[in-house]
Amino acid sequence: MKMTLSKIALAIASLIALESSALAHRAWLLPSATVLSGEDPWVTVDAAISNDLFYFEHHPMRLDNLVITAPDGSKIDAQNSNTGKYRSTFDVNLKQPGTYRMAVVNDGLFASYKLNGENKRRRGSASKLKDEIPADATDVKLTQSSSRNEIFVTSGKPSEDNLAASGKGLELLFDTHPNDLFANEEAKFRLVLDGAPVKGVEVEIVPGGNRYRDKLNDAKVTTGEDGNFSITWPTPGMYWIEASVRDEKATVEGAQRRASYVATFEVLPQ
Repeated sequence: MKMTLSKIALAIASLIALESSALAHRAWLLPSATVLSGEDPWVTVDAAISNDLFYFEHHPMRLDNLVITAPDGSKIDAQNSNTGKYRSTFDVNLKQPGTYRMAVVNDGLFASYKLNGENKRRRGSASKLKDEIPADATDVKLTQSSSRNEIFVTSGKPSEDNLAASGKGLELLFDTHPNDLFANEEAKFRLVLDGAPVKGVEVEIVPGGNRYRDKLNDAKVTTGEDGNFSITWPTPGMYWIEASVRDEKATVEGAQRRASYVATFEVLPQ
């Protein structure tokens, strides 16, 4: 049977859309558990950048800027940290009862410019890279990238003392505790930029396991007044959410800023 031109065009468009979804590199943290109990609980965390969520096949996430905040607000160190070919891993001993916040927080600078007629590109620290650009460079464009990628793990009863925003970059505030999420129940959040609510920002929600689906099954919501948005989780499982904004409030003079936020949540069955 011959396919009509319209059917061929539709098939090609579907393949392109599927390929684009599959080739989207997403950075993620994945804990071995999000709610634990017992006298000496531990959690192991995978950290990677991949095409398929929670399947390491592209690049490890670096742990240089990993920050682990204990329930009392103190900073603690990861144990057994390792970076391999496709993923990084680390362990955390949950000695205190309550909720732990684990985040990779980056602040970098991307520069593009011309030097002696050649196009140049460089990446580096926001505090150092600008000073390393040659004085005779032209067409200089700077983009500061501020990102937070985080997870939440609770030992025993959930706590909220370390869930406040730091006031730097794009962050999430929780009307629903991040370790109290259930399928078919609405969870409420607030997106803030430098501590202030930000409206009109698109938030993408992607369930894990897309390696074994022919559709991404993602959803998108937009923040309303006061940065509020809600998600009703369709099924149990691990979910990845992401949001980003661009503005002119970079800490590096002459740069634009791209601030992004990523989190992984576990949604439990009712």
